[in-house]
Amino acid sequence: MKTLLKLEEFAMFVLGIFMFGLLGYPWWLFPVLLLTPDVGMVGYLINAKIGATMYNLFHHRGIAILLYFMGMYFSAPIVQLIGVVVFSHAAMDRIFGYGLKYEKGFRFTHLGEIGNKNG
Repeated sequence: MKTLLKLEEFAMFVLGIFMFGLLGYPWWLFPVLLLTPDVGMVGYLINAKIGATMYNLFHHRGIAILLYFMGMYFSAPIVQLIGVVVFSHAAMDRIFGYGLKYEKGFRFTHLGEIGNKNG
């Protein structure tokens, strides 16, 4: 099952690359922006609850999709770009086992504990 989930996330990542291509931005911009959603980890400098909240906000695919469609509706390609980057980044993170965070700490995700051989 774990392999199947990773393949599904890989398909989502490929979809993100495809959607980026439709926006017409130069291709070099995609890898440059791909890690920017990790700015959400800054919240962990305050405490685990704020860290988890900020991380999840910057890694939530529902928010990414909402941003993309808002960008379409308001003819704001930069908002679409943000949505695509967040969507793609979230898929990439989940391929590597980094899921949405619980307030217990950074290691505790909806995909299991990071670093846990059983997770």
